[in-house]
Amino acid sequence: MTEQTRVARPIPRRGRDRNLVDVHPDWPDGPLPALVRAGVPDVDLAGWLAGHRDEVDELARRAGAVLFRGFAVAGAGDFRTVMAALSDDVLSYGERSSPRSQVAEGVYTSTEHPADQPIVLHNEQSYTVNWPLRIVFHCEVAPAAGGRTPLADSRRVLARLRPETVAEFERRGVLYRRNYLPGISLPWQTAFQTGRRDEVEAYCARALIDVDWVGEAQLRTRQVRPAVRRHPVTGERTWFNHALFFHVSSLPEDVSAGLRAALDEEDLPYQTAYGDGTPIPADVLAELRAAYAAETRSFDWRPGDVLLVENMLAAHAREPFTPPRRILTAMSDPVAAPELAEAVRSGTAATGGRA
Repeated sequence: MTEQTRVARPIPRRGRDRNLVDVHPDWPDGPLPALVRAGVPDVDLAGWLAGHRDEVDELARRAGAVLFRGFAVAGAGDFRTVMAALSDDVLSYGERSSPRSQVAEGVYTSTEHPADQPIVLHNEQSYTVNWPLRIVFHCEVAPAAGGRTPLADSRRVLARLRPETVAEFERRGVLYRRNYLPGISLPWQTAFQTGRRDEVEAYCARALIDVDWVGEAQLRTRQVRPAVRRHPVTGERTWFNHALFFHVSSLPEDVSAGLRAALDEEDLPYQTAYGDGTPIPADVLAELRAAYAAETRSFDWRPGDVLLVENMLAAHAREPFTPPRRILTAMSDPVAAPELAEAVRSGTAATGGRA
C-alpha cells in the first residue's frame, strides 16, 4: 500500500457513531493534528475509544497526532481512564530532564518550566534507550493567553534537511552531555528518583550512559544516540533526537550567555555535539531550526481537550503563557533501542559501555 493511498483512506465509522463523533483528518491547516470531535455533549471518550482503538491507532500514525475535543474528560481521574483505553502499558517518568509532579498513577503535570520561557520542539526521551511511543496531554485549565503545544511532523522535518546533514548525523550520532548541578539544573536525585549513587550507577550501566561523579554533589553523564530512527510499526525513518533541544544555544539568549560566562563547557547543564565530540556547526543548528519552524503547527487549548502524540512521528513544544494553565501528561507503549539489545547480548550494558 502506498503512502498516498494510506493518507487518503477514511476512518470507518459505525452507523450509530455518525452523529456522535466526527473525524477530521485535515484540521486545522493540514493533517497535524487530526481532529476527533464529539458531536453531542458528555460523550465518554474512554468508552468510545474502547470500540475504535484500531481506527485511532491508524489515524494517529498517519497524522502524527490526534486531538480529541468536546468529550467528557475532566481531571486526572478521567484522563487516566482514557489512557487505559488507549494503551495497555502506561509508563512512569524516568531519567527525567524536567521537573514534573505526579497527580495520579502514570499521570503528571506537564513540565514545570517558567511560564515566560518557551520549550523547544523535541521528541520525548529520545536521548534514552527506552522511550514512550506515545505522549498524551489533557487540558484541565486552558491558559489565559499563549501556552499552545506546537507540533511538527518528524518525518517531514527529516525530509527538509540536506542529505549531507543527515548523513553526517547518521555517521556520527548525537552526544548528550549533562551535568546535574545543585541550584542550576535538575538534581540527580530528582532525575533518577533515588538518593543512592549506586542505584544511579546501576541504572546508567543498563542504559548505556557513562557516569562521572564530580566532587560531593555534581553528577556528569555522557551518552551517544542515533539522530534518525525507524518507527517500529510503520517502518518510517524519522528525525528523533534532542540534538537541538539540549544544545545550549536553544536556551533564551540571556540564559545561554549567562551559563557560558559562569561555567566551563564541560560543566554546562546540557550540551550536545556530534557523537565523536565535534561541535555541531552554527549553520547546521540554523538548518535544524528552520526545518522545525517550517513544519510547526499549533492550536489553542480548550478545557477537556486530549492530545495524543505519536512520539516518534511528531515533536512537541510549549509556548510561553499567561497563567493559569494546567496541562496533564502521560506516556505509554515503551520502545527499546536496537543498540540496547545488542549491548545486552555483548555484555557492555552490564558495565556501562557507550552506545
